[in-house]
Amino acid sequence: MPTRVHLPTAVAPLALERLHSLVENRTVYNLAGFELNVFETHRTAHRVPLRLEGLALTTMLRGKKVMHLPGREAFDYLPGESVVVDKDELMEIDFPEACLCQPTQCLAVAIAPDTIRHTVDLLNERYPKAEPHQPWAIEGPEYAHLTNTPELTDTLGRLVAVSRTSDINKDVLAGFTLQELLVRLMQTQARQLIFHDYARHLTTHRFAAVVGYIKDHLAENLTIDKLSALACMSKATFFRVFKREFGITPVEYIIRERLGEAKRLLRHPLASVAEVCLRAGFNNLSYFQALFKKYEGVTPGAYKKQMVA
Repeated sequence: MPTRVHLPTAVAPLALERLHSLVENRTVYNLAGFELNVFETHRTAHRVPLRLEGLALTTMLRGKKVMHLPGREAFDYLPGESVVVDKDELMEIDFPEACLCQPTQCLAVAIAPDTIRHTVDLLNERYPKAEPHQPWAIEGPEYAHLTNTPELTDTLGRLVAVSRTSDINKDVLAGFTLQELLVRLMQTQARQLIFHDYARHLTTHRFAAVVGYIKDHLAENLTIDKLSALACMSKATFFRVFKREFGITPVEYIIRERLGEAKRLLRHPLASVAEVCLRAGFNNLSYFQALFKKYEGVTPGAYKKQMVA
């Protein structure tokens, strides 16, 4: 299967080993440093309370929930999304569509505080972020509800797989994967912070200015020389720290932004593929078509037909 921007952003649904109840049936895997929970619900329910020990990364696998968390407006929780829940935070959950034929399923990784602290301290000591005043950390409530990145999803899938094996080395393997999961989580939050909310950070984060410039000049020739100068870094440092902080290279980010713009433009009934190619910043039609199909799974023309049909 080709690599795509819209890779399934939820871990594949799991088959539960036991079914004890129709509401929040729970299967647990206990490993060193964390607890992996799989919850499955087979009937509609409202305001079901749940607490988890330790900070938890929850991810929707299938179905729909409505989440009620302290101090926040209720929100829909769908496959392809994750929510970070603080230690002992009370979740109250609605299951408006759950049934035996269409169960709701959610994954929750509850992580020991020492595991988080060790990973965060290691990153801040050896691999600092671009801005010293914004060190590595799991962000609070404002950035707790996330759209999964392919990288976060892949790591979650591997953590589930190793947790369910009988390998005698599973705790060691899971420990490495859990550290990667924490890094991917913080990178995902950093993308939300800077890629989607860059305007708030233009004066405090050098990469916010870079992201703003990219978004404003997508159709132009964007060079690493120009972007690294905006960040006041050498090219090598800029490339390395950008990837460390966000989990993708500057070039990959530009490609994703241009493809996103191309998808937006293709929805216009009168826009031709060739016109969209140029307006989105691609100067070669064949390259644009090949790249679009690689990431989206269909050609630009086929995507356009789907959108305007």
